[in-house]
Amino acid sequence: MATTISPLASVDERAKIGENVTIGPFCLVGPEVVIGNGCTLDSHVALVGKTTIGENNRFWPNCVIGAEPQDKSFDGSQTSVEIGNNNQFREGVTINRGAEKEDGVTRVGNYNLIMSNAHIAHNCHIFDHTILVNGVLLGGHVHVHDRAIVSGNSVVHHFSTIGKLAFVSGGCRVPRDIPPYMLAAGSDNPELKTINLIGLQRAGLSKENISLIREAFKLLMREHQRLDDVRAHFQEKLEGIIPMDLAVLLDFVERTNQGRMGRAREAARTAPLVVKKDAA
Repeated sequence: MATTISPLASVDERAKIGENVTIGPFCLVGPEVVIGNGCTLDSHVALVGKTTIGENNRFWPNCVIGAEPQDKSFDGSQTSVEIGNNNQFREGVTINRGAEKEDGVTRVGNYNLIMSNAHIAHNCHIFDHTILVNGVLLGGHVHVHDRAIVSGNSVVHHFSTIGKLAFVSGGCRVPRDIPPYMLAAGSDNPELKTINLIGLQRAGLSKENISLIREAFKLLMREHQRLDDVRAHFQEKLEGIIPMDLAVLLDFVERTNQGRMGRAREAARTAPLVVKKDAA
């Protein structure tokens, strides 16, 4: 199927459009936008700024991708948005391009479902196979790791990290990191209730590894044992061979403990700026 652009759309001639792309009525595509093969813009979609989009992504009506960051320090530098392949962006999703911090890029990976009216702020990094449910708000610099789910109307504090296969219940205010494999619930500073058993099973983790993660949860989050002691416990129990799934959890907790205010990446707030204005 050839690329189809509605006569009611506004597509800058400098934009780079791939094959088999559909751009519906009242869409806006700016001059620095790159759209990969097989993408669909339903209608009233705005792709602006320096925005690069991979293949087979669909944008439902009223999405705005690549607008300037909502950051008072932003001074117009050439920051960007990078989106991978096979993502779905439902009605009213907004993704701001990076601010002049870290590397100046907001990233969305592959096979993500971003539901209606979710907001991904500047410098966020959404990994692969995640779900952000309706009305989720991510502050700047938030990372959401593979297969994590953030439920409806939850608000994630900037520089927080949602770990791999974590599940955040609806209506949460998340001011800190949520470790991998955990289920967090509670409207204010959610509590780690248990492991995300259904998510782990669906992801294909073995019964043995799920049992080890459950044990680590009990030792760390229920008994509040020191991380070094928990590592030593598993080193002895497993004769020095720590499975990758368990290592991901222990390493994540270690980074969070080394951070500030419950956020491993909080130190990035004061990292040197790397994005410069164009010479022109």
